Amino acid sequence: MLAEAVYGLPEINREAVKAANLIACPGCYPTAVQLGFLPLIENGLVDFGHLIADVKSGVSGAGRKAQLPVLMSETGESFKAYAAGGHRHLPEIVQGLQGIAGQVVDLTFVPHLTPMIRGIHATLYGRLTGDAGDLQALYEQRYVGERFVQVLPAGGHPDTRDVKGSNHCQIAVHQPQDGQTVVVLSVIDNLVKGAADQAVQNMNLLFDLPEAQGLQSIALYP
Repeated sequence: MLAEAVYGLPEINREAVKAANLIACPGCYPTAVQLGFLPLIENGLVDFGHLIADVKSGVSGAGRKAQLPVLMSETGESFKAYAAGGHRHLPEIVQGLQGIAGQVVDLTFVPHLTPMIRGIHATLYGRLTGDAGDLQALYEQRYVGERFVQVLPAGGHPDTRDVKGSNHCQIAVHQPQDGQTVVVLSVIDNLVKGAADQAVQNMNLLFDLPEAQGLQSIALYP
């Protein structure tokens, strides 16, 4: 059934999801990374051979299980990278980015475990290939009609607690020192936009329901 499966990232494949027989819901890391890179890659503004994703996750990303490395008593007051040599979500991310780019993409992806329960923070780096123009306007225009993607005002820094318990992805784009490196910050709740609520979003599309039905809760704060 692989040939008929549709990758269920609505911001990219909305129309295909509506007609699908089988929907593959994206993982949490792939959602944050792809939504962050999407406008740059769609417009060919970065070097596809040198993309970097430095991503942090809460311990719930490993599931709810009694294993020593993911107990809060072990992760508290600590911070570490893991699977730096190759993570199981890397092929999914690369497949998605290559589908957008229409060519081979080389991505370095390093996940980190943070001492919190839920949340994903992706810091993404790309090398601009020329004059990119107004990156803030580019991101705002790309996501202007997207109910669940929020582009922060220029200079913003998204915080995982601002999307906790919600189906939102918050994004900020920066060009430090007006140089040739673009930095994108992308945050989601790994259990919601990175998992269950994204599945509901796809279900709504499939059954011709309002896309935001059942998904309009605001973030849990504090």
